[in-house]
Amino acid sequence: MTAAMSTLDPGSPPTDELPFFVYGTLLPGEPNHDLFLRGRTAGERAAVLPRALLYDGPGYPYAIDGHGRVHGTLLTAAPGVYGELLGLLDHLEEYLGPGHPRNLYERVVREVELPGEEPPGEEPPVTRAWVYLAAAAVTRSLRTGGSVIAEGRWITRRPPGGPRTP
Repeated sequence: MTAAMSTLDPGSPPTDELPFFVYGTLLPGEPNHDLFLRGRTAGERAAVLPRALLYDGPGYPYAIDGHGRVHGTLLTAAPGVYGELLGLLDHLEEYLGPGHPRNLYERVVREVELPGEEPPGEEPPVTRAWVYLAAAAVTRSLRTGGSVIAEGRWITRRPPGGPRTP
């Protein structure tokens, strides 16, 4: 991760207080939501990560910087559990620290859009959030041979007739 990816403007909230943008197995209705998030969030709302692409992975997706949009959920930690939640998510996403060679994902700060609050004809409001993007080696592999999820929406591959999430 470069300094530009993690540096905030002086008036921004500290990074240790930022919400999380999730787009895969942590979405409401997906398998890891209840395992890792139940009782640990104070708020969950639809959000969009602009300037990103979503790729299919081995049972979970990867987001990378790109020319698309990734749809997901913005999560706010419940009072008193931020550190616990951060540790759980870092472990789940195999994030060992900025630029670590064994990272599966990098935890970076990005602006996410909050659709539905803007007056007609105006851009949606944005907020800064932690996002887990594919680490450098994974990104290189995805760019050369990965499968882009065209609409930027993750849906777990479930048996026909089973429940699906939007």
